[in-house]
Amino acid sequence: MANNGGLKMAISRSALFRRAAAFAAVALVAAGCRTTAPSAAIDPARVGVCSWSWREPLSGVAVQMEKSGVKGIHLALGPFIAPDERHGAAEPPSTWQFVKDKVASGEWNVMATMVGMVGEDYSTLDSIRATGGIVPDATWEANKRIVSRGAAMTKELGCRYMSTHAGFLDESDPKAFAKFVERVKWMRDECAKNDVVLILESGQETAADLARFMAAVPGVGINFDPANMILYAKGRPLEALRTLYPWIRSVHVKDACETKEPGTWGTEVPWGEGEVGGAEFVRRLEALGYRGNYVVEREGGDRRAEDIRIAIGALTGK
Repeated sequence: MANNGGLKMAISRSALFRRAAAFAAVALVAAGCRTTAPSAAIDPARVGVCSWSWREPLSGVAVQMEKSGVKGIHLALGPFIAPDERHGAAEPPSTWQFVKDKVASGEWNVMATMVGMVGEDYSTLDSIRATGGIVPDATWEANKRIVSRGAAMTKELGCRYMSTHAGFLDESDPKAFAKFVERVKWMRDECAKNDVVLILESGQETAADLARFMAAVPGVGINFDPANMILYAKGRPLEALRTLYPWIRSVHVKDACETKEPGTWGTEVPWGEGEVGGAEFVRRLEALGYRGNYVVEREGGDRRAEDIRIAIGALTGK
């Protein structure tokens, strides 16, 4: 026979614990602290890491991925096409075979590839505005070659998406805007020749501006980076989700705090410590119906491996 007295006591204790937790949350809010309930755990198969986050050659990235328990990777192709300090030094042809072997064996799931553009200067907001992405005429031909090669390599890996930073939208200049649209369409069509979908990294524009632009380039998706909106002071990611959701194909898990000095960069911080909203950000995406990947990107700090593991744990609940 069931012990009803014990059951009633257990239920009573459970209710007390819930009340205590609620009172604690109210107390934290009253004290000026932000608190969010844990988000529902994301299937580890949907979680990955950007290859450039560890600042290691791809052989080292493989070791870090195994330590972190992830198979998903957003793979920078720059080391094979146009190496740079941000996304990786030059890798030999043997490493490309190493990557293909990892994919063929099932050890790696390439969630997306990424190509950077030549001549980009991230020293200040003004410098990246002038040099970023496909905006400069002087580098457009070189960047076309990067896109073509990147799309072919993405197809070789059997990957669906290739991402890039297209640069700053300038809707105030109709001629410049028309050129920007034309170039993005060229990249889209070049990717489509290889059965690849072009996805653009978000954050250098407001959600409203980006939504208007996306309507002008059908067939292109968004790699949504919530921290970028804060780093560039272009709005709040939680508010942007509903506006941009129709185009979101991939998500970067990255956090940041907005600058206190207008015209300067914000500060990237570990996931959950900034202004993105962490668990609430994930909850809202899932509620909208998002079933794509969450890819951890860490580009700042001196304990990246630890920060990446913490972000993975926050997503998967492990």
